[in-house]
Amino acid sequence: MSYRVTISDGGNELVTGADTYQLEGPLTTFFSTDAGRRVVDSWSVRLASFRTVDVVRIRRVDEDGVRAA
Repeated sequence: MSYRVTISDGGNELVTGADTYQLEGPLTTFFSTDAGRRVVDSWSVRLASFRTVDVVRIRRVDEDGVRAA
């Protein structure tokens, strides 16, 4: 799964391989988890972090890049 993150400066970032995301203080962090899990735990891998105040939109996208429903 992937997420497209729109930043306040108009930029877009694609975070591939992320299963979920959560707020960590002032950051929104994207994680890869074990297959079939959406729980962030000690086995999760941090993939990317963005300052939450800079995040305008987060959209989940399918592997082919099409926005998921």
